[in-house]
Amino acid sequence: MRISRNEFSKPCAICGRRLLMGEQFSRFSPSGDSELVEVCRLCYEKAVDHGWSKEGAPTTPTRTEVRKKRGLMASLFGIAQHEMEEPVLTEPILRRLGEDDLVVVEAADVFNTSPYRRTISGVARSLGEPHASIVALSGMKEEFVLTVAWDLSWYQYRISLESTQPVRLVERGHELHELKQPFTNWNARVEEDGRIVPDVARIDSLG
Repeated sequence: MRISRNEFSKPCAICGRRLLMGEQFSRFSPSGDSELVEVCRLCYEKAVDHGWSKEGAPTTPTRTEVRKKRGLMASLFGIAQHEMEEPVLTEPILRRLGEDDLVVVEAADVFNTSPYRRTISGVARSLGEPHASIVALSGMKEEFVLTVAWDLSWYQYRISLESTQPVRLVERGHELHELKQPFTNWNARVEEDGRIVPDVARIDSLG
């Protein structure tokens, strides 16, 4: 996160407090155009949650709600915004996805910032490459079940995008036949570092 040094006394665009001489701040564009406002360090995350565009940040049109929740996930897990995991998909692919696919990508990104990712990576080093699926729960608001399975073990996690505990382990077992449809419709892969990547990543990028 690049912070600028204040040369003049200006108000923070969110809290309204007048910035002190020499106080650090960031510049954001509330509407995504060239007009920039100053935001104090204490209000930085609020600006991100509002979907404001930071000065110098890419302006490619993705899903505003995805950016908001990623800022929230960073706060929940104690991860600085510049230290967050890179999204599992590139911007050209994200622009081609529909709303249903975008929210699945968001669920994968949320899991990838959780401590459970290290668990999956450790088990994979012993048991090899697993199967994986991300299934939206019927009737639930942006809630998903992530299943990661080997021949001798499987884990299921609940991903709740609107919850204060966005990822939690809900069940585990030892035999693949214990899993029912649609959790065995493998629609994601697991990388060596434990990151979950939905199959939409196989879409060829534009150009």
